[in-house]
Amino acid sequence: MAGEVTVDALPYIDHGYDETGVREAALAMVEEECRRYRPTKNYLDHLPLNTSSFETPMLSYEFERIQSRVPMETLSMKRYELPPPPAGRLSEITAWAESVDNSMAQLEHQAVRVQNLDLMLEYGTESWKAYLEVFTALLAKAQIQLQALKKEIQDVNWQRKLAQTQAGDKLRSLEAHWVMLVSKNYEIEEECAALEKQIEEIKAKMKKRNESADNGD
Repeated sequence: MAGEVTVDALPYIDHGYDETGVREAALAMVEEECRRYRPTKNYLDHLPLNTSSFETPMLSYEFERIQSRVPMETLSMKRYELPPPPAGRLSEITAWAESVDNSMAQLEHQAVRVQNLDLMLEYGTESWKAYLEVFTALLAKAQIQLQALKKEIQDVNWQRKLAQTQAGDKLRSLEAHWVMLVSKNYEIEEECAALEKQIEEIKAKMKKRNESADNGD
């Protein structure tokens, strides 16, 4: 497959990571990669991601506000106020009627709040218990999934370690065999050199003997 990278590192059996200069060399490679990397404003543009699909109009508005550094609007408390009619309308019946309507709305709102508090005191405990039961079940399910994931990770690590250990044993065996063959080749070369030297010496003696015989004739 195009773009595949074969990692030939065997961290479970490799040595030399703590040697002088190894860490510095690795950091230098990282720094070089960082210098060549030119991040863009949105470096995820090339990915098929739709990050705005979950945004509601309110979220979009808030994101724009945060990006524009506009402070958040404070909570308006006007709905809880009971202002009298303006000074210029104190003699108008309609102005007082509006104020009375506002006060009645506020009174009804507070009555609803009291009812909600009473309902919460009566049924809130059971509702909270039911929520906790659901939450506890979700927590137990998540913990089971977490344990299964941890076991899967551990199995992968054990398989990786076993594979690397077996590969390390094979590499050490091959290396020992290679050293043995190199040593044998060296010994054979030495024997061959010694034999060639003996042959040359014998040839030299035979040549000298032949020359002596020729001179005697």
